[in-house]
Amino acid sequence: MTYNLLTVEPLSLDTVAAALAQCLHVRVQEVDVADEDTDQDLRNWDALVLCEKVTVLGDVSTSLDVYVQESVQPQPSERELASTFAKATHGVALFPAEEALPSAYWLAAEDGLVTRVRLNSSDDERPRYTIDAVEAPVAQLPHVTVARIAEVVREQQIATPLAAAFSAHVQRMYPEEGRAPGTPHWYAGNRLGAWEKLVRQMEAGWAPSGWFPPDLYVERLDARDELEQVSEQLPETVVALLQNALGPLDTLFAQMTVEDTDLLCKQLAGAQGTASGRGWWWNRRPDPLPW
Repeated sequence: MTYNLLTVEPLSLDTVAAALAQCLHVRVQEVDVADEDTDQDLRNWDALVLCEKVTVLGDVSTSLDVYVQESVQPQPSERELASTFAKATHGVALFPAEEALPSAYWLAAEDGLVTRVRLNSSDDERPRYTIDAVEAPVAQLPHVTVARIAEVVREQQIATPLAAAFSAHVQRMYPEEGRAPGTPHWYAGNRLGAWEKLVRQMEAGWAPSGWFPPDLYVERLDARDELEQVSEQLPETVVALLQNALGPLDTLFAQMTVEDTDLLCKQLAGAQGTASGRGWWWNRRPDPLPW
């Protein structure tokens, strides 16, 4: 298994080797760590753990590419390794997030904290890294802004089984219309997926981030409105399929929200200004609000 870690603190080869041995429960002699100055001919390529160490610039100092042989058991997740490595080195370790954003990372601190972090890199030949924001205070990064990182919520992969089944059925019935972006058939599946994402994340307590950006919430309600509009352009058979998918989602949404008077409108800073022409879902809200 491979792992990619970045550390805030500069680390020596011996420190990295000792920490990896401790984290992976192997002898330090079974860990081979090398940097750009290491003679490759002197390396132990049969080691249980191989690590490439590169010095980087900016708010992070060390990049580690770690390969662990399958015989090393148990094999921790990247989060687990980053957390134990941060504790072993009395520092901070970053590892890539699941979302397809170059700036999306997680940060593990020695006190057990694991939080989101935004890591930007320059376009220089040798990039300089900047930790732009963290979602929780980190003692080693007192200069970094503490703020929620909204873009990762938009990129999270949320399963939408009802929307997937709807789109697959429509594509079988209307192959060209169902697959062509911009057609009412395709549009219905796309907006149904957006609505289902909101309902599923609400159902999961806003996991995995634990919160939801208000502007994205507005977009999801808009998507539900657009489903009403696009229904007028669809054949009756597709409308029936759409209603079958919307039924359980609308019921869940109603069950997980409360009737709203004006709190949602105030929280969304006027985004509900034309709510009189919108669906009933604009008159209900999560309690508590997720932002």
